[in-house]
Amino acid sequence: MFGKRKEKASARNHTTGQDIELANSQDPKEANGHQHKHHHPKFNHNGHKVAKGIHPDGESGRRGVHPHHFLRISARSTSKISMIVNILWPFVPAAIAVRYTHPEAHEWIFALNYIAMVPTANLIGFAGQELARKLPKVFGVLLETFLGGIVEIVLFMVLLRKNNDDPADEHYNNFIPVIRAAILGSILANVLLCMGFCFFAGGMRREEQEFDGAISEVGSGLLLTAGFGLMIPAAFYTSLSGSTSVELDAEGLTGKVLTISRVTSVILFVAFLLYVWFQMRTHHSIYDAVLEQDEAKDHDRHKDLKKAKLTLTECILALVISITFVCFHAVFLVEEIEYIVQERGVSDLFMGLILVPLVEKAAEHLTAVDEAWDNQMNFALAHVLGATIQTALFNGPLVVIVGWGLHKAMDLNFDIFNAIILILAIIVAGNFLRDGKSNYLEGALCILIYIIIAVAAFNYPNPHHEAAGASEPDPSTGVEAGAHKLRFMR
Repeated sequence: MFGKRKEKASARNHTTGQDIELANSQDPKEANGHQHKHHHPKFNHNGHKVAKGIHPDGESGRRGVHPHHFLRISARSTSKISMIVNILWPFVPAAIAVRYTHPEAHEWIFALNYIAMVPTANLIGFAGQELARKLPKVFGVLLETFLGGIVEIVLFMVLLRKNNDDPADEHYNNFIPVIRAAILGSILANVLLCMGFCFFAGGMRREEQEFDGAISEVGSGLLLTAGFGLMIPAAFYTSLSGSTSVELDAEGLTGKVLTISRVTSVILFVAFLLYVWFQMRTHHSIYDAVLEQDEAKDHDRHKDLKKAKLTLTECILALVISITFVCFHAVFLVEEIEYIVQERGVSDLFMGLILVPLVEKAAEHLTAVDEAWDNQMNFALAHVLGATIQTALFNGPLVVIVGWGLHKAMDLNFDIFNAIILILAIIVAGNFLRDGKSNYLEGALCILIYIIIAVAAFNYPNPHHEAAGASEPDPSTGVEAGAHKLRFMR
C-alpha cells in the first residue's frame, strides 16, 4: 500500500501543467463512466491557479501590483535584444529635462527624444505581449499588434494637430506631407525591413523556414487592396494636374482629391473591420490552429512558460506609463522637425519615410525578429503583416478622418516617387510570400531594397514654398527671402 502511494506521489510530481489541469478538472464520477461535471480550480504549468477568463499561459499567480516584481519582469522584457534596449531608459528623463531647461538646444532635444521613444515603445510592446498571453490566441495577437501601433497613431495625431498650412501665418508648418510619407514609410519598414530581418534571422539558424498560407495569402491580398486604395487619389491628381482637356483649376482639383481621399479612407476603414471580423469570428479556428502549431515549434517555449509574468493590473499600469511618456516624446520630437529640416538640411521625405517610421515600429520589429529566430515564423508574419495592414487600413485612414473633423486638408495625394516605391515594395513582398517558404537570401534582398530607398529619400530635394511676404531674392542663394519657412511637398 505504501509503495503504491509513493508511486502515485512520484507520478504526480512529474506531471505536466496540462496533466494537472486535466486531473483537477476531472470528477471522480466521470472515471466511473458518469457524465456529471463538477468544476474544480485549474492550475497552469507553474502550478498557479488560473483566474477566470485568463489563459493559463498568461497566469502570473499574483494579483494587483508588486513594485519589485513589476520592475524586475519589465526589465527582463521579451528577449535579450529587448532587454538591452531597456538600457536606454535614462534617456527618457534626460530628454524631458533638456526640453524644459535648454529649449534652444534643438539638436539635443530631437536626438534625445528620438532615442527615448525606443525604450518607451519597447515597454508598450512588452506590456502588450504580456496582456496578449492572458487572452485567446487570435484576439491576443490582434490586440498586441494594435498596441504596437499606438506610437504611430500618437505621432500622426501630434503632427496633424501641429499642422498649420496657411502660408500667410508666421507659424506656418505644413506637416501633412510628413504624415503621408510616414504612412508609406511605416508600410515599407514592415514589409521590407522587418520582414527582411525576420527571414534573415530565421535563415541564420536553419536552411529554410515554412509558414502557412492562411497568414501570407490573406496578408498579401489585403496589402494589394490597401495599396490600390491609397494610390487612387494620387493617380487622380497626377492624371488631371497637367491635363489641358479638362477645365479644372488647381483649387478645384485639390478639393476633389481631398473628397476622394476622405471617401477612400472610410472604405479602407470598413475593409479593416471586415479583416478583424474575418480573423476573430468566422475564420478564427484556422488561425488558432496555425498559431498553436507555431507554438509547438518554439525552441524557447519551455523557458517562456517558466518566466514570471505581469499581472493584469501591472500590464495596464505599464501601458499607461509607456503611452504617457510616448505622448511627451512625440510632442517634443515634432516640435523640432521644422528646425532639423530647415537648418540641418535633412530631407523632409527622409524624415517622414525613414526616421519617423523606424522609431514608431522599433518594438514591433524586435518582437517579430525574436519570434522568427525562435522558429515561430507564422507569429512573426502575423505581427509584420498585421502591423502593415493596420497602418494601411486603419492608422492612415484614421488620420484623414480626424483631419476631416479638425478641418485640416489631410489627403492621400502621394507624389509619384512614393507611389512607385509603395507598389513595387508590395509586389516584392508578395513574391517572397507566395511559396510559403523563406531563407536568409530573401531576407537580405528585402533589407538591401530598403537601404536603396533610404538613400534615395535622403537625397530627395526639398521643394520650396513661397510664404506670403516673400519678395527679394537673396543674391547669394537665389532663393526668395521668405521661402525658407518650412515647406513640404504638395
